[in-house]
Amino acid sequence: MTETKAKKSQAAELRQPQKWITPVLLGWLVPGGGHFYLKRWNHGGLLLFSVAGMFLFGLMMRGRMFTPESGDLFTTVMNYGGYMGDLATGLLYFLASWLGYSQPLLASPVTDYGTKFLVCAGLLNILAMVDAYEIAVGEKP
Repeated sequence: MTETKAKKSQAAELRQPQKWITPVLLGWLVPGGGHFYLKRWNHGGLLLFSVAGMFLFGLMMRGRMFTPESGDLFTTVMNYGGYMGDLATGLLYFLASWLGYSQPLLASPVTDYGTKFLVCAGLLNILAMVDAYEIAVGEKP
């Protein structure tokens, strides 16, 4: 009986966006921002360092940022998926775009790794946002 009450109260907490919307949005805009908001200073600093470092290394390797392009199924999935990964870095992506960073498609292993670094920085930031969400709703101590 207590287990179902616990599940119901947990489901009710998930429906209260005022608990988790701010840390998740801050975590998207500034890598580690959600953890800083939740006063998890060490985690926030480590995430900021990791995501920003991966993003900067990707830029220094002249990685290409994806743009949403249509075509056949494979091209569409790759470009939209990569675009969402790049976009997940938040302000880092917008700052690089606004400052005019644009890299043409080059056939170079270093450039290819740079592109992967840019997308993986966004994927790591998505994991950080999920972690901030779980901390905010009390699923994780």
